[in-house]
Amino acid sequence: MPTVEILDLHKRKVGSVELPDSVFGAAPDRSLLHEAVVMQRACMRQGTASTLKRGEVSGSGRKPWKQKHTGRARVGSIRSPIWRHGGTVFGPRPRSYAFAFPKKKYRAALRNALSTKLAAGGILVVSDLSIEAPKTRLLAKALTQLGLTAKTLIVVGAGDTDLERAARNLSQVKLVKSQELNVYDVLRYDVIVIPERELPRLQEVWS
Repeated sequence: MPTVEILDLHKRKVGSVELPDSVFGAAPDRSLLHEAVVMQRACMRQGTASTLKRGEVSGSGRKPWKQKHTGRARVGSIRSPIWRHGGTVFGPRPRSYAFAFPKKKYRAALRNALSTKLAAGGILVVSDLSIEAPKTRLLAKALTQLGLTAKTLIVVGAGDTDLERAARNLSQVKLVKSQELNVYDVLRYDVIVIPERELPRLQEVWS
C-alpha cells in the first residue's frame, strides 16, 4: 500500500498513513479516464440550443407568385430554408446529451483517477483542516501555509459547514464530500486535500 506523509496546517510532518490499494492502487488506464470525463461533460451540457423549422417561423403560407411564366425561380413559401428569415434545416433542438455509464466502470475510473493523482504527487493528507470561524481569509491563510496556490479540491465531512461557507469566495477552491468525488474534478484540480479523518470514509465509499 502507498504511504504518504500527514502534515499539519504549518506544513510540518506529524506522521504517515498507508492509503488503501482498493482506492489508490489502481493501474493507470487513460482510455477509461477519457470515457468517464466525456460522459461527465456530456451530462453537464444544458442542451438548450434551439432553432425554428420552416413550420415555426413567422410568415404567410401563401405562394409568393405563380409557378410559371414570371421568369423567376419557382418557390412555394417565403418560409423556405433557402430564403432569408426562412426555417432552419436539421438545426439543433432542445435535448439531453447524457448517456448511461455502468456504475462499476465509473467506480473503477474514479479509483484510477485517484491513483494517477497520487502518483503525480497531487494528494495531500492533513491532520486537521478546521478553522476558528467561517471566514474566507482564515481558509485562504491555511491553504497558503500549506503552500497551496493552485486549483485545490478539498474533501470534507458532512458537518464541515464552516469550511463550506469559507470557501464560497475562493474561485480556485472547491469542496466535495467523499461520496461526491468524481473523475472530472479529480483530474481537473491540481491538488486534492484530504483530512486524515476522511480516509476511512473514502475507503468505505469507493473501495
